[in-house]
Amino acid sequence: MKVIKFGGSSLATGSEVEKAINIVRADPARQVMVVSAPGKRFSGDVKVTDLLSELATATQAGQDTTTLVEQILVRYMTIADHFELDGQRVGDHFRNHLQTIAETDYPNSEFLFAAFLAQGEWMNAHLIAQIMAKLHLNARCVSPADLGMVVVGSPRQAQLAPSSYDRLADFPLIPGETIVVPGFFAFDQQGHIAMFARGGSDITGAILARGLGATLYENFTDVSAIYAADPHIIAHPRPINTLTYREMRELAYAGFSVFNDEAIIPAIQGNIRINIKNTNDPEAPGTMIAPTKEVNHHHLITGIAASDGYTVLYIHRYLLNREVGMTMKILQVLAKYHVSYDQMPGGIDDLSIIFAKKHLTTTIEAALTREITTAVAPDRLKWLPDLAIVEVVGEGLSHRTDLIARILTQLATVEIAPVIISQGAARINLTIGVDTTQAAAAVQALYALSEEEK
Repeated sequence: MKVIKFGGSSLATGSEVEKAINIVRADPARQVMVVSAPGKRFSGDVKVTDLLSELATATQAGQDTTTLVEQILVRYMTIADHFELDGQRVGDHFRNHLQTIAETDYPNSEFLFAAFLAQGEWMNAHLIAQIMAKLHLNARCVSPADLGMVVVGSPRQAQLAPSSYDRLADFPLIPGETIVVPGFFAFDQQGHIAMFARGGSDITGAILARGLGATLYENFTDVSAIYAADPHIIAHPRPINTLTYREMRELAYAGFSVFNDEAIIPAIQGNIRINIKNTNDPEAPGTMIAPTKEVNHHHLITGIAASDGYTVLYIHRYLLNREVGMTMKILQVLAKYHVSYDQMPGGIDDLSIIFAKKHLTTTIEAALTREITTAVAPDRLKWLPDLAIVEVVGEGLSHRTDLIARILTQLATVEIAPVIISQGAARINLTIGVDTTQAAAAVQALYALSEEEK
């Protein structure tokens, strides 16, 4: 049995939905279809999830939402019309459903937003199941609750409760039937909707692949492979045929948006391979993500990713390394304000804490500055606000003693002096912090190394 997931761009229009359904019907092993909300149809278009976010904001503010609701509904009605379903009937049903969502009482605004944002996937799953039934395919919509998925944590950053896997293992898959499952959300123990991280349909697919015992998790999107670098920076970069779980985790963290980095974890736990494929070219092999022992790399560097949007808190204090519990004091301040950090490289007198900007506000930065200053009395504390992370990833980093030296030499040739350099303990990645304005140039300078074969 295979789990197959389609991203929003693969389900944005009736013709795209038709391609997805044909891909499912082409392989009887594809019994579990995970769907996202309809994405952008063209450049400048708006995703349904973003429209639902606007709807949540307007609802909370008590504003008239009639026009916004109709803008959302027309996306589904147009898809229904493509398959000669009664689009008006579909629209009326979903309109009533959204009204019910709007009239529900929620514990707080976070749960309200989660409930609204989840409806893009919910409506799409119900519609696609109807379409497949009209096409005389044996399919039905199954909700995360029916599957026994229960989540814990915050309503907009939920995580699956481990006990859910026992219930998933007991879910009966009927031979010859396809279940259509909305991605991105599940329910907590109180029955409230909670979402996985953005891109959470990838996570849903991985959870189902592990819990239902899939032989393969196929993730269909709008690209034919994962590439060794961002095609917006490098023209026609090399496609990656295979990469390891941990390489994908590092690349996804640093900006490869093809696959959610959290979604790798259930696949690792279930030892399930992930195949990234193109809805518009389903016969292309795509990129296979697999356990390390199954991957035979031909290149020293697997991929280079860059992502801006980082901030560094630099702390200097003489004899920082001598005082027991110094780092703990800093972490306690971060925990007080519910702020997570990405990395924390340091020296005997210095510590740099790398944050994603999305985790910070001006108010939080001021509070961290004040309380860390009180807690550890640094000789110097400053924020470096515009940092980009360039991540060089590959199993070859642990095999060639000269490779890191060559990476830094390449950067020197274009006069880029890293702000931060950090190598992970697994020795498969090198994190290089540079000024945001230098990120693209750094990738361009390093890409030549990724072309070299072993």
